[in-house]
Parts: sequence; C-alpha cells; structure tokens
Amino acid sequence: MGTEIHPTAIVEDGAVLGDGVSVGPYCVIGAQVKIGAGTKLQTHVAVSGNTKLGENCVVYPFAVLGAPAQDFKHKDGDPVSLEIGNRNVIREHVTMHMGTQAGRGKTEVGDDGFFMVGSHIAHDCVVGHHAVFANNATLGGGSKLGDYVIMGGLSALHQQCRIGHHAFVGGGCAVVGDLIPFGMADNHGYLAGLNLVGLKRRGFPRETIHDLRAAYRLLFAEEGAFAERIEDTARIFENSKEVQSIIEFLKAPAKRPLCFPQSR
Repeated sequence: MGTEIHPTAIVEDGAVLGDGVSVGPYCVIGAQVKIGAGTKLQTHVAVSGNTKLGENCVVYPFAVLGAPAQDFKHKDGDPVSLEIGNRNVIREHVTMHMGTQAGRGKTEVGDDGFFMVGSHIAHDCVVGHHAVFANNATLGGGSKLGDYVIMGGLSALHQQCRIGHHAFVGGGCAVVGDLIPFGMADNHGYLAGLNLVGLKRRGFPRETIHDLRAAYRLLFAEEGAFAERIEDTARIFENSKEVQSIIEFLKAPAKRPLCFPQSR
C-alpha cells in the first residue's frame, strides 16, 4: 500500500514517509521528518524539524509537531529532536516541540496516547505510554510523565516536574511539585489520595489496591519524620512492587518539591 499525498500538501525533499502514510490537504512536512507506516495526517498539519512520528498515528487539523522550543536558549541549527511513538491520536491544535541543547536534546512521547484539543508538550519532556491529555493540558519544559498518566482539562505542569505512572491530575490544576505513582492531584495542586478509579479500571487486584492504600496512609501520616516513614513503608511492603515503585520515585533525584496533602 503506497503513500497518498494530496496535491496541495508540501513534502520537502528528504522527508521519509512509510508505507500507507496519508498526507491530507495543505499539510507541510519538513525535510528531516520521518513518518511511520499507516499514519494519517488529516489536513493543515505541520511537521517540521528533526521529528520522528511513529506508525498508525492519526493527526488532526492544525496540529504542529517538531517546532523549535519556546526557550530563549534555543538556537536554529541546534542538534535537537522530537520522537513520537506509535498509535497516538493527536487532535486539533496540539503542539509538541523539539528538545533543547541545554536540556535533554530530545522530547519523547510514548505509544498509544490520546492528546485532546490544544494540549501542549514542551521542550525536553518525556511522556510515557497510554497518556491522556484533556483539552489544553500543558507541560512545562523538562517534565517527565510515567505510563497511564491522565492530565485533566486546562491542567498545567511546572517545568522539571515528575508525574508517576497511573497518576491523575485534576482539571484546571496547576502542579508545581512531583506527584507520586498512583497519586491524584486535586484542582488546587495538592495530593488528594490515590487514583482509585484508574486502578480499578485497569484491573489492579483488590489486594494490590489495599496495599497501596495502607502504604499511602503510612507515608502521609502526620506523625514522625517523612524520611523515617519512607523507610518503614519500604520495609513493611517489601513484597509489593507497586508500593516499591512509589518508594523508588520518592528516593529518586528531583528538581521540584513533592506534592503533599493539603492538611500539611
């Protein structure tokens, strides 16, 4: 199955289009772009820079992929890139920018994501697999998201923040700290418990959810030093890989403070 390029589209020399790629009316594809097999660009899509777009993606009108970073340190000609995985749905007016030489040099987006209207992935971000960004969700530069993260509509993440896997960020929330795996941030950016709805929808066993809830209560209790509670939780739940993933997240180097419950 060959590629289909509408007569009004512009595909610059050097661009590589996989088998079955469809480029709709008035799309513009840059010379360094690589598009995987079966991907469809509907209309008025701009893909530029050193950008790799995976297989079987669908990109809706007026999305802009691979534009330079919105960062004063960016210089034209820097060896930077954007890499987007397979089977992503990228809706209208979504923007995903390349990395910066001062940062990671690359922005990475995983597989099977759903990016709704107007959502934005800034320079040097890493977004895991199965991400869901509701309308106008925004990442600051250098952010890192695990797998199965949901960003609510109009939510925003501060630069350099981390969001753990299976976490949920509420609509309109401004997150200025790191959110633990399986955690849920309320509309004011505070940790508001675990993403229990997401855990149940994804088939986590009752025993696992029970362990996570017990570990959460211990970690974020009012008594004692936080460092001691981390060590106690790690010891008590040493056989729970889900709890241990939270412990690893808490012990990993971080550039932002941690999201805590509002009562703190």
